[in-house]
Amino acid sequence: MTRVLSVTSECVPLIKTGGLADVAGALPGALAGHGVAMRTLLPGYRAVLAAQGDAPVVMDLGDLFGGPARIRQGALGDAVLYVLDAPYLFDRDAGPYLGADGRDWPDNPQRFAALCRAAALIARDGIGDWRPQVLHLHDWQAGLTPVYLRQLEVGDVRTLLTIHNIAFQGLAPAHMLSALHLPAHLFTPHGFEYWGRISALKAGIVFADKVSTVSPTYAEELMTPEFGMGMQGVLASRASDFAGILNGIDLDVWTPPYPDPAGKAAFREALRAEFGLPGAEGPLCVAISRLSGQKGLDLLIEALPALLEQGGQLAVLGSGDPAIEAALRAAAARHPTGVALRVGYDEALAHRMIAGGDAILVPSRFEPCGLTQLYGLRFGTLPVVSLTGGLADTVINASTAALRAGVATGLQFHPVTARALSRALVRLCALYRQPELWQRMARNAMAQPVGWDASAASYAELFYEMTTAE
Repeated sequence: MTRVLSVTSECVPLIKTGGLADVAGALPGALAGHGVAMRTLLPGYRAVLAAQGDAPVVMDLGDLFGGPARIRQGALGDAVLYVLDAPYLFDRDAGPYLGADGRDWPDNPQRFAALCRAAALIARDGIGDWRPQVLHLHDWQAGLTPVYLRQLEVGDVRTLLTIHNIAFQGLAPAHMLSALHLPAHLFTPHGFEYWGRISALKAGIVFADKVSTVSPTYAEELMTPEFGMGMQGVLASRASDFAGILNGIDLDVWTPPYPDPAGKAAFREALRAEFGLPGAEGPLCVAISRLSGQKGLDLLIEALPALLEQGGQLAVLGSGDPAIEAALRAAAARHPTGVALRVGYDEALAHRMIAGGDAILVPSRFEPCGLTQLYGLRFGTLPVVSLTGGLADTVINASTAALRAGVATGLQFHPVTARALSRALVRLCALYRQPELWQRMARNAMAQPVGWDASAASYAELFYEMTTAE
């Protein structure tokens, strides 16, 4: 068995702000059947420690960026969980990254440097008789780990950095080099210096043994100026060590309450009733998303008339940009029989929406992998997606050729504009008016392999190659 320590800032079911948590929570179980024994290292946020009860201390880290720290051992399902217990860094109200004022915690550089340093110490010393062969590092929060491994002269533990969203790069001012115990000689354009600042993400990209991201198309996109967000050059320099591995979803958690799409009717009517929408001739579309420009919700608002004019409806669950939220509220007020909004996030409601919706809309300007379109496929809720990132890799567009071949599972649109989205929504409604064709697409969608098995096998192969390479 290959021994891997997953180093992550969030993980379901303990702490979640986005898809990273779903991935980190699912991987240990998914990899267990592929010859990988994965344990997870997670910051000791208040909720995490509370959920672990009296988890025993298994490693004393001494002073770690401002106070005494230690590792506690708990459980993540059937897998081992290590919790970095450093109350001065993590025992706080509000979220893992932001305070109650919605701003980054000012000591985020130290908080996640501590996570990285703890991972490096576990790699050097092991815990009990267990020592990892590979550190699987997730996003910028784990990006400094390879630098600390160099400092500690740990040469026999390999590192894989997985980029879930390159928009977040872990920047800190240069004067923090000493405070973060970082070597000044690596603060260069060929190291972790980024426009005069420290970049934890760049540190991971440059110094990890391998780099991956969460879909093949996003891997290609990241090496372009349009999507690379300033990191395209350094990623291109690592092209031979850079791979795209699709995310999967937990099939036990995301199981449709019907065996085939014909069973959706009762759930559709229940969803309409819950959102206060009447029956309609067109499809009931759902959107479950952060209300942001990245997610294309502004484009959806602009394209709404195309859906409503065809008799379609829209139910939205999400929160985020106040301007987008206000525009959706206004649309719901203008079209009470066609648009409904719930602000916030409710996991159970998300399940009911995907079960009852006819289509799920994911008009993202960029999307590393995306999970909601995978949930839609699993439930026979046809995805309407922009042609980008993982959305391009997971949805088979209802082109003329795909429809003739009987393989279409949804709709893709390009370019990522309101006009193109409008055309896709008109096309969606036209397909909905052909019940036999629609049901065939929904059955195709439900038959797609959206679980973790294939992706877990790819990770396992990569870990094996890393630990057996000369």
